[in-house]
Amino acid sequence: MNDALNLAGRLLIAVLFAGGAVQKLLDPAPAQAMLAGVGLPAALVWLVALFNLLAAAGLVLGPRVALWALGLAGYCVMTSFFHWQLRADPWQVTIMVKNWSVAGGLLILAAAGPGRFVIRR
Repeated sequence: MNDALNLAGRLLIAVLFAGGAVQKLLDPAPAQAMLAGVGLPAALVWLVALFNLLAAAGLVLGPRVALWALGLAGYCVMTSFFHWQLRADPWQVTIMVKNWSVAGGLLILAAAGPGRFVIRR
């Protein structure tokens, strides 16, 4: 049962990142504006979308689920600061806290490992 729950959790987390990648690929302008707003090149959106796609697949398929989980946890923490817009859009602060929560779940996944439902070399 624990292995099945682990896989279900990995799938649900992966959907978040795969969806984010698709969103960036289909409509990159909002992410590009956020990047440009902090002085980063807007073209970075393509690298971020690729990372999101690869990491989502890595969470589901493995191997190295723990490394993908750690990388995504760091990504969540770093990108959370884009959402610190208390005066401009208070809803963004909720997204920031959501990113921290997802990072926490990813750290637990990194510690627990992928269980037995993972492709291994």
